[in-house]
Amino acid sequence: MMKKISLAIGVFIVVITMVVAQPTMKLKSQSKKGFPKSDVDYPEFTKLTIEAEKHRETHMASLENFIKWSKEKDVIVLDTRSKKMYDMKHVKGAVHLNFSDFTATKLAEVIPSKNTKVLIYCNNNLDKDELYFARKKASLALNIPTFINLYGYGYKNVYELNRLVPTINSPLEIEGKGVKKK
Repeated sequence: MMKKISLAIGVFIVVITMVVAQPTMKLKSQSKKGFPKSDVDYPEFTKLTIEAEKHRETHMASLENFIKWSKEKDVIVLDTRSKKMYDMKHVKGAVHLNFSDFTATKLAEVIPSKNTKVLIYCNNNLDKDELYFARKKASLALNIPTFINLYGYGYKNVYELNRLVPTINSPLEIEGKGVKKK
């Protein structure tokens, strides 16, 4: 037991020494001026969020419209949850693109045109199934960053489901590996 504790303390000291010494160590690929600033623009994100919020006010879909539009030709129902949760259960006909995989290229592969009507939903729209649609804190619901990002990439014809819909006896058809066959 003492040997394990001594080993753990030794590893901890080595790691701490490496972390503390790291700022003085230079990598071969590092320029004399250091690494460039990260490609993150929080002030621009804030501006985009405010702009998207105004646009979103007129792009909330009632359950009735969501269902009606989802059956129309050339409309995309987009599920941005994890692939694992999508595979288990999703709104029938939805296509998947994990939110963390959003890039201009990947979005263009899934959504044929920036004018395509895109319907989005997330865990916070589906009730009574915490296993596959675990509710998030309302202010952090996946629909929010999904809408902002789609808007930021130029997709302005996006509509977000504005209702909490039960998964049991649901008016939305749910499909996937986790759906029990009747």
